[in-house]
Amino acid sequence: MDAKQVSESKGQIREGYVVSDKMNKTRVVEVTRIMTHAQYKKTIRRRIKYAVHDEQNQSKAGDKVRIIQTQPLSKTKRWRLIKVLVA
Repeated sequence: MDAKQVSESKGQIREGYVVSDKMNKTRVVEVTRIMTHAQYKKTIRRRIKYAVHDEQNQSKAGDKVRIIQTQPLSKTKRWRLIKVLVA
């Protein structure tokens, strides 16, 4: 997928780390966001794991990757891998 297709896409873009590469063409990516607690004003971290489609099996566990939201590809996969940022 090239940069032009990514910019024209309406899906959200996230960056995270691959935590599992055990499945064929599927990776589990953990995205961490930092937010402020509404009442206590303390900075907290929220983590969520996404099932990501990786057509060429190019990412490995520990890689930092960029993913984009897409149409449902399976029961759990709603994201696609754009590129591997840090291997």
